Amino acid sequence: MSGHCCSSDVRFDGVSRAYKRALLAVIAINGAMFVTELAGSAAAGSQALQADSLDFLGDTMTYAISLAVIGKSIRVRSTAAIAKGISLSLMAAFVFGATIWRVFCLGFPSAPIMGSIGMLALAANLASVLILLRYRDGDANVRSVWLCSRNDAIGNVVVVAAAGGVFATQTGWPDVLVAGLMAGLFLWSSVSILRQAFEEWRTGGNTADVAVPEHGHSH
Repeated sequence: MSGHCCSSDVRFDGVSRAYKRALLAVIAINGAMFVTELAGSAAAGSQALQADSLDFLGDTMTYAISLAVIGKSIRVRSTAAIAKGISLSLMAAFVFGATIWRVFCLGFPSAPIMGSIGMLALAANLASVLILLRYRDGDANVRSVWLCSRNDAIGNVVVVAAAGGVFATQTGWPDVLVAGLMAGLFLWSSVSILRQAFEEWRTGGNTADVAVPEHGHSH
């Protein structure tokens, strides 16, 4: 059974020891990969790796916020999700801008380093996705964590593909194109999170916030 199976009309809000342990594990994975991928992006000169390293940093911080608001009112949880949605929009804007800047830079990234770091990041994000899979249909706060991890895994697949493109073409265009695609994915997820979060925030003040006992979820 999944952690959100207790009621058909109440979304799982993260109040379970199993989910908190899962979130702590994912926070540790993302924090370690931010440091690793940031160093790798500098060594490889890759815009796509740099974008992905910033995503790891953003995820580390937003997952910590998600952990902090577990058990709070729906207004507090939805406000946290709104903050995360806005941060994804800002990240998309930064990556778009950095991608445009990269177009006018000479040289191209190191494909071997880019591919190796991309594979390591993919393994880390797949581990996070598997840890969080059972919680993908929770409230806006819980669902935003799942979406971020899923998007990261998708992003890493295309980063590895971009490394192959850089090697094959001996140009930086595959790296630039992938960075742009990642920015678009950030923006799409931001819209999805904000839509659900605003709806939960709007209805939170008009309906009773149903608390689900911790023992009500399977561990």
